[in-house]
Amino acid sequence: MAITPIKELVDAAKAEITSLSQEAAEAKVAAGEALFVDIRDPRELDREGRIAGAFHAPRGMLEFWIAPDSPYHKEALATDKTLILFCASAWRSALSVKALQDMGVENIAEMEGGFSTWKKRGAPIETA
Repeated sequence: MAITPIKELVDAAKAEITSLSQEAAEAKVAAGEALFVDIRDPRELDREGRIAGAFHAPRGMLEFWIAPDSPYHKEALATDKTLILFCASAWRSALSVKALQDMGVENIAEMEGGFSTWKKRGAPIETA
């Protein structure tokens, strides 16, 4: 049995989730309709910077922090706002949005291009 190539998994997830352009995502957050959720590893945040106001939920803890019955549940993620996930390049975020949709999370999307595109286009970032 062959392992499914990661690009196939990402493409399959992207076919079933909502992906927002950087500008649309930024506008929804600015309007108070959405919350950015940064799922990158803490080392990436230290090295590359952050989007101001984004909630950090490392990919490895995401499902546990979202689930209300989990001992690790984070109240900040129990919101009516759309959760807009992003990682470095929108691969982990695509898989994560699909996983959360499968859990029953409805107001969820990913930001196209991820943090690397955010940074390249000169959008504001915070550095340590």
